[in-house]
Amino acid sequence: MTTNLSTLTNGLRVVTHEMPHLETVSLGAWVGVGARHDPAPENGIAHFLEHMAFKGTAKRTAQDIAEEIEGVGGDLNAATSLETTAYYARVLKGDEGTALEILADILQNSSFDAEELRREKDVILQEIAASRDCPDDVVYDLAQEAAYPGQPLGRTILGTPETVTAITADGLRSYLDSRYISPSMVLSAAGGVEHGKVVQLAEDLFAGLGCVECGPANGEKACYRGGVTASSRPYEQCHVLIGFEGPAYGKPGYFASQVLSGLLGGGMSSRLFQEAREKRGLCYSVYSSVWGLSDTGVMTVHAATGPELADELLDVLSDEIRRLAEDGPCCAEVQRAKAQLKAGLMMGLESSGARAEQMARQLICHGRLMDKNELIAKVDAVEGEDVRQLLETMIRGEPTVAVVGAGARSQDHAQRASRSFRAAAA
Repeated sequence: MTTNLSTLTNGLRVVTHEMPHLETVSLGAWVGVGARHDPAPENGIAHFLEHMAFKGTAKRTAQDIAEEIEGVGGDLNAATSLETTAYYARVLKGDEGTALEILADILQNSSFDAEELRREKDVILQEIAASRDCPDDVVYDLAQEAAYPGQPLGRTILGTPETVTAITADGLRSYLDSRYISPSMVLSAAGGVEHGKVVQLAEDLFAGLGCVECGPANGEKACYRGGVTASSRPYEQCHVLIGFEGPAYGKPGYFASQVLSGLLGGGMSSRLFQEAREKRGLCYSVYSSVWGLSDTGVMTVHAATGPELADELLDVLSDEIRRLAEDGPCCAEVQRAKAQLKAGLMMGLESSGARAEQMARQLICHGRLMDKNELIAKVDAVEGEDVRQLLETMIRGEPTVAVVGAGARSQDHAQRASRSFRAAAA
């Protein structure tokens, strides 16, 4: 298996990982801009643009796009995150030219038809409404807003009904022209693919991409603050989320935060799963996650339980987090968490889709590809004391606590948990 990287005349980077034993190809274009780059009055425009890319170009209708990719047995999709937007496809080996031609067309020639724009606004408004009916989504949105108040990172990826309704075709064109520029994009492919063929096709198909930004592409610098937030809307279950500021992906401690998240709530052997579910039966699932951005990061713990058990669950979560920060992990649980991380990295190399995404994100985030041996070495270098010190630093800061589903008592649950962490830090 061979990995190759080339830079086209216009600055677009093309990376491929040849996996000759596969009969399929996963490929896509990753753009180094996302929801945090939305201007405040146009919150949701990055996500809106992702939708509109599939709604027709100068030579294809929305139906043409769907029929052409599915006519070769492929599929086409997209996703918007806080710092990136991805447009990706999977096709049979030999059909990558069709997928690349469609991707190039929708990224350079979208028509933003007025009727399609109106219809897609209604679709996204329904998507927003659906997210507000989902307590999992609500608790994360509230926590994000509390962690980064008044900042782009504190706003939702979908936007609000008001900002989405106000988006115009001219606004979409301006965003596309200023943000979707070749130096900030990566074309990535993995599977039964030949690097030279992809480069040759891309040189012609993506020649129309802009090379110079028309406006500021960098988002406002993040400033984590933390806080307490809740929703009074009742649900069948009470969702609780506890968060702390963590390291950005390029900072020291990032890999320690990955190990920390794994041993705290990354699997059935994790501390929180064993204590909250197996020993006490307080919830069906409990897990931790950690994400790093270019200038900040957050570790969260999320669980759901009956409203009458919310305080007990929050106490257990708080106690376990504090105990780990005080005593540190044992060697066995550190090794288990590291083994899970390394297995995930290696398993990703066996999936063409995961590999294509991994390469694109490495180039966007780090400006270079990272060899698997380098990544494994970084994981292996993490010690138990690194984990303990990182968590100790985290809980000294302001926690983010969000509670949804306990009705009028949600705010009380959240305030109580926050006071518990402040007392421990003091």
